[in-house]
Amino acid sequence: MTDLGMPETRYAHSGDISIAYQTIGHGPLDIVIVPGAFSHVEFNHELPGFTAFLHRLSSISRAVTFDKRGQGLSDRVSGVPSLEERMDDVRAVMDAIGSPRAILLGFSEGSAMSVLFAATYPERVSHLILFGGYARAGYSVSDEAFEAFITGTVAAWGTGQMMKTVVGTRNENEREIALLGKYERMSCSPGAFKTLSVMNRRIDVRSILSSVRVPALVLHSRADARVPVAEGRKLAAAIPDAKYIEYDDLPHACFAGPCERLIGDIEEFVTGHRDGAFPETDRVLATVLFTDIVGSTRLAVEVGDHRWHELLDRHDRLAQQTVEKHRGNFVKSTGDGILATFDGPGRAVRCALAFGAAAQQMGLPLRAGLHTGEIEVRGQDVGGIAVHAAARVMAQCGANEVLVSRVVTDLVAGAGLKFTERGAFELKGIPGQWELFAAAP
Repeated sequence: MTDLGMPETRYAHSGDISIAYQTIGHGPLDIVIVPGAFSHVEFNHELPGFTAFLHRLSSISRAVTFDKRGQGLSDRVSGVPSLEERMDDVRAVMDAIGSPRAILLGFSEGSAMSVLFAATYPERVSHLILFGGYARAGYSVSDEAFEAFITGTVAAWGTGQMMKTVVGTRNENEREIALLGKYERMSCSPGAFKTLSVMNRRIDVRSILSSVRVPALVLHSRADARVPVAEGRKLAAAIPDAKYIEYDDLPHACFAGPCERLIGDIEEFVTGHRDGAFPETDRVLATVLFTDIVGSTRLAVEVGDHRWHELLDRHDRLAQQTVEKHRGNFVKSTGDGILATFDGPGRAVRCALAFGAAAQQMGLPLRAGLHTGEIEVRGQDVGGIAVHAAARVMAQCGANEVLVSRVVTDLVAGAGLKFTERGAFELKGIPGQWELFAAAP
């Protein structure tokens, strides 16, 4: 593990094919996460919420992620792998980590193969969990609608438009969309996605659902923009004695939403109890700072790759120095921005203003968002609603602007800082109206 908790990528061998996988945690149980139509075990951690989701799972288990053959860091293959070959990949990963029996957590397209594996090898599956899944890939989508979807998706592959519907974002934040586009490109090529999608449309495991004899939990969300909630209901109804739980607010990729309840449901299902707390997590009050470079993609194109990397290196050094000067905790770089926490809101605001001014002199227009609230500290990383809130506050910023929530202004009263009202905003995924204020030196 690195200082930021990044698992090491290793390879299992499924016949002549190398399968990339990662493990995190040392719990008494093994949870093998079977991905959907595309994945990348390393770049997954760039997606907001993914690493925190794994850390939460790792409080009760050793969580295992992998790229199926043809995906991400696993070997590319000719043609389209069958469900049987994909089952071999799961078995190879389990053998490589020395897991005789595991919990299978099938996501989206990975649910069908997880069902088949559990029915075929019940001695190797203790529990079956399916999220955002389906038994028949075609369900109610007509051939015409499917062709239109494939044509449009392939044409836009690499722009992030597909992943937007997976993670449930409607935000047009340039950095976030660029990140999602890069994830698409690194997962697989547009041609490979098309070929896989055409094959997946023929998947139909309805006839074997009644053969599943391991404890099964089916999870789905009414907010799922990729797979209709009706498919989750049908899936649960056809598996003997399956437990079904439905959510209101989770996207197709559950890790991208408020998933504390989901983690609790999984814990209760596999352990029989729900602690509601994660032993490796400390909860403290902190002021969270998020920043990013406005128009980073355009700037990178203008100055070229070499010069852009030099600027990013200078940006990161400046960020760490400024955060340390203001007695903050530099959590991590987010590519073209930072995440930091402070035990005092006044120092956090002054740090954001100083960092923004220094970066502007470098020709890098920054925006910064701050919020004070309770955060979860897990090793070197942080999570919780306060972290999401600070990111959402930043999303409302313009170039060279520092925005803070009402609670920050209340806590720094009398500290000599100046604020201008910006009005009330709805922050994506967070209830209520939020009053935001622009900070000035």
